[in-house]
Amino acid sequence: MLKKLLPLTLAAMCLSALSAYAQTSVALSALGSFPSSTSSTTQGSQYPSKQAGLMLELRHISNPLFGYDVSYSFNRANQKYLGPVPFCPAGIGPCTAPSQSVHADAQELTLNWVVSLPILNFRPFLLAGGGFQRFTPAGTQSGPTQSQTKAVLDYGGGVDWTVLPHLGLRFQYRGNVYKAPQLATSFSSPDNFINNAEPMIGAYFSF
Repeated sequence: MLKKLLPLTLAAMCLSALSAYAQTSVALSALGSFPSSTSSTTQGSQYPSKQAGLMLELRHISNPLFGYDVSYSFNRANQKYLGPVPFCPAGIGPCTAPSQSVHADAQELTLNWVVSLPILNFRPFLLAGGGFQRFTPAGTQSGPTQSQTKAVLDYGGGVDWTVLPHLGLRFQYRGNVYKAPQLATSFSSPDNFINNAEPMIGAYFSF
C-alpha cells in the first residue's frame, strides 16, 4: 500500500511546487529606442532617431520555466529620409541629395513566450515572439506623409529582482526586427529590415 501511495505523494508535491512558482505580474518600464539606419544605392537612405519611451507589460509564469508576456510600448519614432544623389554635369554644383524629416510616434503590441528560472530573489528570463508596430506621423510636417503598420519579430532577456514581497525591479533588453517604414510619401524607403535595440529598466507588481 505504501509503495502505491508514494508515487501519488511525490506527484502532489511536484504539482504544489509548480503552483507555488506561478506568478502574474504587471510592469511599467522606461526604455531607450536605438534603431539602426538603412540605405540603398537606388532608393536612398533612412535614419531613424534615437528616442525614449515607455512599456507596459502583463506577464504570467505558469510554472518555474514557462510563461507568456503581453506588452504595449510607446515611443517617439522620428525618421529622416535622404534620396539618392542626383546626377550632376561637370561644373554644376553643389550636387546634394533631397531629404525630408518626419516627426512620428510608434506604438507596439507584442505577444512573447517567456522562459525563466527563480534563483533566490532573482528570476532571469528569456523571451521571443512577435506582434505589430504602428508608425504615425505627428505634428507639423515638411512634406506629405502617411502612417504604416509593420510586423515585428521580438526577442530579448533580462532579470527580475524581488525587492519586497510582490514588488521588484525589472532589467531587460529587447530587440525588434521589422522592415523600415515609409512615412514620407515623396521618398522610397530602402525596404530593408532594421533592428531596434531597446534597453529598459522598470518596476513590477506581482499577484
